[in-house]
Amino acid sequence: MPRELRKTGQGLTHHCYTRCRGKKNLLQGKYGKKYFIEAVLMCQEKYDFELIAAEVVSNHIHLVIKTLADKETISLIMQYIKSRIAEKYNRAMMETGPFWNERFNSKIVEEAEDPEQYLFWLLWYIGFNPVRKGQSRDPRNNDIGFINCYLIENYEAPVKITLHPFFYKLGSVFEECVKKFIYYEDAYRKRIAVIY
Repeated sequence: MPRELRKTGQGLTHHCYTRCRGKKNLLQGKYGKKYFIEAVLMCQEKYDFELIAAEVVSNHIHLVIKTLADKETISLIMQYIKSRIAEKYNRAMMETGPFWNERFNSKIVEEAEDPEQYLFWLLWYIGFNPVRKGQSRDPRNNDIGFINCYLIENYEAPVKITLHPFFYKLGSVFEECVKKFIYYEDAYRKRIAVIY
């Protein structure tokens, strides 16, 4: 049966995630994170898009990308990032063959029932991913730490993060946006406390 065509959704926000082959922890340690950061930076130099969030854990990555009208598609952007990571890993480890388990998965934020609520929940979900995996104690201390861009005005993460327009709808000034954004963290913490 042929694969379903991917929705490119130009000018929309895509939550993309992909796993290493066999769910192996190929991105664990400082080098995996280094390859991820370098690949994202290379892609940001080559293509025009807005990176809303990015996080790496030992066996998968999450990216929230807003594509721009008449610019590169989400497929081209993700293909480039995944290829650069695989290339860097294989060169360093003197390996050949596939690095990734499958094609990346993607969900368009604006197609959710309540896109704004979904995005804010998603940002905390991605931020807490390394915490749930035991690689961090707080999303603010993650290797990428993209969540700090939404909490500290003019914060500079290792990759360029663009705050999503939905974030600015939370208030008239940055501090007000942060205060409302924190409500989603509190709700998320309560939810994971129940699960664990």
